[in-house]
Parts: sequence; structure tokens; C-alpha cells
Amino acid sequence: MSAERKKRLAKLVVLQRRLKAFHEMRHSAHVAAAHAAEEEAHALIGRFDDPGSLSALFPEIYHARIAGAFARRDSSLAAADEEAQRVATATLRASKVEDAYRDVSRAVDEKAADRERLEIVERKLTGDR
Repeated sequence: MSAERKKRLAKLVVLQRRLKAFHEMRHSAHVAAAHAAEEEAHALIGRFDDPGSLSALFPEIYHARIAGAFARRDSSLAAADEEAQRVATATLRASKVEDAYRDVSRAVDEKAADRERLEIVERKLTGDR
């Protein structure tokens, strides 16, 4: 186990964490878009029966906009589900890389400690002669 591998794994840990954060951010954006589309649809439904609205003159436009808002909501929810799967995958990858980094780090540190002990023993042996 080399110190070079430890450095590479440390960089990979950072990369995996960033990738996970990226997918979490995209998931949140899709959920927010779905929520906004649903609110828009409900607002249009509420205005549809308003006596001052133009829904009596253009009902098909209102229905199309309401249907479009619900379609955007469904699309955003589907995209949010895909991102949730990507978040789970990224979490698993990050966990595995972190475990590998800890193992390599421990091995490198133990090797360095062993080397130090050997040097101390060698100094004592050569100093006693």
C-alpha cells in the first residue's frame, strides 16, 4: 500500500462526495419543479370557476394549461425518482471508496510506524556498539 494510492483514493472520496451532492441537488430541483407545477395547476383550477375569469370564453385553453401543469408535475416526479436512484448509487459508491481509503490509510500509517520503530531499534543497536 503506497502513499500515492492513499492520495488517489482521497481525491476519489472528494469526487464521489461532490457527485452525490450534485445528484441530491438535482433531486431537490425536480421535487421543487413538481411542487410548483402542481401549485400552478391548482391555481388555474381555482380561477376556472371565478366569475371574472375568461374561462367561459376559452375553456379549452384553461384545460390545456391545467393538463400541461399536471404533465410537468408527473415528469418532474419521474425525474426526481431517477435522481433518487442516482443518489442511492452515489451514496453506495462514496461509502465503498471511503472504506477503501480508510483501509489504505491505516495500512500506510502502520507501515510508517513500523519503519519508525525499526529505525529506533537500529539507532539503539548502532549506538550501543
